[in-house]
Amino acid sequence: MSTMMKYILVTGGVISGIGKGIIASSVGTILKSCGLHVTAIKIDPYINIDAGTFSPYEHGEVFVLDDGGEVDLDLGNYERFLDIRLTRDNNLTTGKIYQSVINKERRGDYLGKTVQVVPHITDAIQEWVVKQAKVPVDDDDVEPQVCVIELGGTVGDIESMPFIEAFRQFQFKVKRENFCNIHVSLIPQPSATGEQKTKPTQNSVRELRGLGLSPDLIMCRCSTALENSVKEKISMFCHVEPEQVICVHDVSSIYRVPLLLENQGVVGYLSRRLNMPIETKPRKMLTKWKEMSDRSDRLLEHCSIALVGKYTKFSDSYASVIKALEHSALAISHKLEVKYIDSAYLEPSTLQEDPVKYHEAWQKLCSADGILVPGGFGVRGTEGKIHAINWARNQKKPFLGVCLGMQLAVCEFARNTLGWKGNINSPTLYWAVIDMPEHNPGQMGGTMRLGKRRTIFKTNNSVLRKLYGDAEYVDERHRHRFEVNPELKSHFEEKGFRFVGQDVEGERMEVIELDDHPYFVGVQYHPEFTSRPIKPSPPYLGLLLASAGKLQGYLQKGCRLSPRDTYSDRSGSSTPDSEISELKLPSITNE
Repeated sequence: MSTMMKYILVTGGVISGIGKGIIASSVGTILKSCGLHVTAIKIDPYINIDAGTFSPYEHGEVFVLDDGGEVDLDLGNYERFLDIRLTRDNNLTTGKIYQSVINKERRGDYLGKTVQVVPHITDAIQEWVVKQAKVPVDDDDVEPQVCVIELGGTVGDIESMPFIEAFRQFQFKVKRENFCNIHVSLIPQPSATGEQKTKPTQNSVRELRGLGLSPDLIMCRCSTALENSVKEKISMFCHVEPEQVICVHDVSSIYRVPLLLENQGVVGYLSRRLNMPIETKPRKMLTKWKEMSDRSDRLLEHCSIALVGKYTKFSDSYASVIKALEHSALAISHKLEVKYIDSAYLEPSTLQEDPVKYHEAWQKLCSADGILVPGGFGVRGTEGKIHAINWARNQKKPFLGVCLGMQLAVCEFARNTLGWKGNINSPTLYWAVIDMPEHNPGQMGGTMRLGKRRTIFKTNNSVLRKLYGDAEYVDERHRHRFEVNPELKSHFEEKGFRFVGQDVEGERMEVIELDDHPYFVGVQYHPEFTSRPIKPSPPYLGLLLASAGKLQGYLQKGCRLSPRDTYSDRSGSSTPDSEISELKLPSITNE
C-alpha cells in the first residue's frame, strides 16, 4: 500500500442528527477489520472552544478523553467502534481554529498581512487535519493509515462554509487517490404516499457540488431498504454510479451498520478509489460484530435499570451511560430496559404540584431491578436523587452512583444514618462534599478535574476490585468540580460505609461500598467513557449482574462467565494482530 495518508470526509445533508457519527465509525470499523490503522477527527462548526460548557440538551452528553478533553459525543462512538484512544485535538471547532489564528496574528506571524478566512482560516484547518491524522491512537503506537473526518452540521450552513472550502482545496493538495467524500443524506418516506423521496438528496448533493466537493459515495438514511428504482434515480440525478449509492436503513442494533456497509461493497469501492490493496480474506473482526448483533437480537431475559437524572427528556444526554449498560447487559445475555426518571418528580414537592407524575416516577423506581444515579451539575433534582438512593439502600436494591451520584450517596448516608442535617447547597451538612483546589470559581470552562487519573484500592475484599480482576489500581476518566471531604472518612467507615478506592495521594475519595448490601457502589470517576462492546465497564457489569441476581455466582467463580454462548474463535479482535482468546465474551448461567 502507498504510504500516503488516506482521508475520508463524511458530510451530511437535509437534516443534522442523521447518523453521520455512526456511519463514520462504521466506515472506520470495516477498514480497521482489513488490518488498517484508522483514526478519526470530528469537526464541529460551532464557536465554542470545546463541549465542556454545553447543557446536555444542546448536543447530548459531554464525552471526556484520557487527556481531559471535553468533546462531542461522536468521539465516544469512534472510541467504542474502533477501540482507539483519542485526544482533545481530534475534536476541531470553529472556536479552536479562530483562536489559533488570532493568537498567531497577535504574535505577528502573518507579517503585516490582512488575516482572512481564505487563505488563513482554511490553511489552519488543513494543517490541523494533516497534523492530527498522524497521531497514533492504537495501543501499538503505529501512525494511522486512514483518517475519517466527520464534518458536523448540514451542508449549506453558514458556519460550516470555511471547512467545506478548506476541504475543496485539500482534495487537490493531497491528490485525488488520497481523498474521498461520503455524503450522508435523508430519504424521507411521507406516510401519505409511502414512497421514498429523492428530491432533498438531489438538492443537498447539488449544493455540495456547487461548493466544489463531489461525493464519491452517497449514503442514504431511510426507514426501510432503498428500492432499486430510487437508487437508480439518485444515481442519475446525482452524477454517481448505482454502486456508489449505499442504503443505510434503520436496523435493530447499531452493531449491524458496519455489516450493512460491508455487504454493499463499501470496502471494495474504497480500496479501488483510494488505491488501497486490501486482502479480501474473511475478516475476523466483522464476524465478532455479526455475532454481537445476532446475540442482541435473540435475548429473552430482561433486566430493568432506573436511570435517575435531570436530563432524562433527551436520551443522548446519557449516551455513554446507556451504552455501558447495554455492553454489560449483552455480556450477561439480558435485554436491557432503561426506565428514565426525572429526579425532580421523586421529590415531595411534586406530590403537591403534580401527584400523577410523582406516583408514576416512584412506581418506575420501585419496579426496577437496579438503580443508577449518573453524573450531573447544579442543584435541581438533587433531593430526588437522594430519595432514590435512600430507597436503594434501605430496600437492598442494587445501586451504582457515578460522580455526583456517589457524592449524593455520601450525603444521603450522612443525613439518614449519621443524622447530620442540611442539603447539598448548605454548609450545614458538615461539608460532606467540598470544592476542590483545582477549581477556579471565576471561570466555568476547563476548571474541573479532568481526564485519566489513577485510583488505588485500599482493601482486598472490595467487590469492585474483584470485578476489575483483582487489580491493585485502575486508571479511569474524571470530570468533576467537587469531591467528598476526606476528613470525614472515619465517621462513615465506623458504620460500614467504606471508601475502598482513593487517589494516589490518598486525599481523594474515589470508590465507596456499603457493607451488608447486594451491590451499593459509588465511583467518583466516569467508567462509562472506557466501556467497550466486548469489554464492559466493571462498575456497570456489577450493577447488571446484581440486578439480574447473578453477582454472587460470578464472584464465586473467580469473576468468570460460564462458557455458554461465547463468541466463536472466528471472531477476531479489534486490533489486527492481537489474540482472539482475549475477546471471548461469554454469558452467565445460573449454575
